Amino acid sequence: MSSQRLSGHVALITGGSRGIGAAVVRAFVAEGAKVAINYLDIPERRKEAEDLVSQFKGDVIALAGDLSDPEVPAALVKATQQKFGKITTIVANAAAMQLKPWREITVADWDLTQAVNVRATWLLINAAYDDLKKHQGNIITVTSVMTETGQPGQIHYSASKAAIIGLTRSLAREIGADGVRINSVMPGAIRTEHEVSLAPDPKPVDDLVLPLQSLKRRGFPTDLAGAFVFLASEDAAFITGQVINVDGGWVMY
Repeated sequence: MSSQRLSGHVALITGGSRGIGAAVVRAFVAEGAKVAINYLDIPERRKEAEDLVSQFKGDVIALAGDLSDPEVPAALVKATQQKFGKITTIVANAAAMQLKPWREITVADWDLTQAVNVRATWLLINAAYDDLKKHQGNIITVTSVMTETGQPGQIHYSASKAAIIGLTRSLAREIGADGVRINSVMPGAIRTEHEVSLAPDPKPVDDLVLPLQSLKRRGFPTDLAGAFVFLASEDAAFITGQVINVDGGWVMY
């Protein structure tokens, strides 16, 4: 049963049409939040976003936008404010990710990954900051277990997600005096729609991942949603600058 922990909150969630982002959208709405979903404007993502809008009539809007365009983050913030009147929470979940051996990565590959995963996060926060400060809001970034474990074929992605940890911790030092919190969620190997499309048979991935985890089952997007709700709520009012692992006990500090 929902406790309405996010009543009165307005969240802008990037990459919100599927996977972890969609699970967070559903959890936020269940807890009383209004949500703006950003999605990449391609037919499949558009259909997913429209389905969420239809499911949560009045509580969710969908905003198309390519986060590799530096003008888009501010436009998303403005559209969210125009619809709901304010922004109290940014969830910077969208990510560019592709599997390539390190010597095959092009400058364009590298720049796209950094633009979507790092630069857009900074630009979103900057564009929404007056509202975040006014409402004592919060920011949730998304990093990856790959920053701790390493992963062949992912140096551009891993580098971007390590940058997100640095951004989160450094920004926490700067914005704490304004009463604004920022934390990061570190997912492990999560069985998302993207993984299903790449590996319809889960067994090969399971055989690789499960020996590394303390919990011997795969993680799903719904396993992460509670961490996002917690960090956005008053339950986490004295938590900032932290990285919260949700990985089944893969990485331990």
